Amino acid sequence: MRPLAYQLLAELSHENFTSGVTLAQKFGVSRSAISDALKDAGEAGIEIFSLTRRGYRLGSAIDLLNIDAVRDALGDQARRLDVDIVLTIGSTNTELLARAATGAASGTCVAAEMQTAGRGRRGRVWQSKLAGSLTYSLLWRFDKGAAELGGLSLVVGLALARALRAAGVSGAMLKWPNDVLVNGEKLAGILIETQGDMLGPTVAVIGVGVNIRLPDSLKLSIDQPVTDVLSHVDKFLSRNNLLASMLRELVVVLDQFGQHGFKGLKADWTRLHALHGQLITVRQSHLDDYDAVVKDVGNDGSLIVEPINHLGRREALTSAEISVRALVGKTSGEFADIDKDKDRDSAAGQIAAPATEKPSQASSRANVRKATSA
Repeated sequence: MRPLAYQLLAELSHENFTSGVTLAQKFGVSRSAISDALKDAGEAGIEIFSLTRRGYRLGSAIDLLNIDAVRDALGDQARRLDVDIVLTIGSTNTELLARAATGAASGTCVAAEMQTAGRGRRGRVWQSKLAGSLTYSLLWRFDKGAAELGGLSLVVGLALARALRAAGVSGAMLKWPNDVLVNGEKLAGILIETQGDMLGPTVAVIGVGVNIRLPDSLKLSIDQPVTDVLSHVDKFLSRNNLLASMLRELVVVLDQFGQHGFKGLKADWTRLHALHGQLITVRQSHLDDYDAVVKDVGNDGSLIVEPINHLGRREALTSAEISVRALVGKTSGEFADIDKDKDRDSAAGQIAAPATEKPSQASSRANVRKATSA
């Protein structure tokens, strides 16, 4: 979408009409250029009304990102962060990885109104609508090597959950290793990519995608249960405020993580873990799936589980090796009665991507699908 379209969206009201002549004069372009730019916005899913001799108005208010509003909301933390807002970009993570290679400072952040190639784990795509999500990436430099950053995605999730709860999403919970859920539906995802030597220093690019307002048509096109912020709050201030709140929380937890690792934040994270004590199915590449109960999380961010076919034995799982989904209706107190025949559960479902495939009604298990995107 051309830059003029964004300028017009910021100028138009959802209550009163503005004439094409007035807009053309303000932006120094022709009336046909105004019309073409607004057609772009309409094709991007923005409802715009037009009336002869009256002009244009928005179908509803649009919450566009504004750098001045973000900086004001950051308060004292503004000195720690260099925030850049772009209109359209392929991927904020890709952009920051390129900037990191040329020496971009820790605390550099790129937020985008629209991503055309937003990426998730395992090559998945983040789906969103203009002004319907909050997508950004934050660059953070660590003196440690990548091997010592276990648990980084967990503490990032903790920061997001704290900010979302402060914004009124009281049911925001965490799903190991990198999703934020509400009632088992995905609200936000995280994608972290690193550069550097094994012994350090390391650059981490932290990509975040948060669903703010998702139309029903988009929800149906996503292959996992999803939700959005506006479905869970009585009053939402703005994406600018939420972005600033998340960045403030991220500065706090990343400072703590850099000094003490995940151990110092483990208790806070565990309190918000939606799968704690739940029966899950573990999926690993080139290995058979198996059911286990979530027992704990390690100081390195690994998930500690007890396989139901090896009672008393605990295993530590890392995000690079496994995928999990909750098997609703079974908890750690009930797993001993489960039939341990693996064939019985072979059709329990498969891992989905950044969007949603509804579980089969024929299945007795409702799947909480995992996908991380940014």
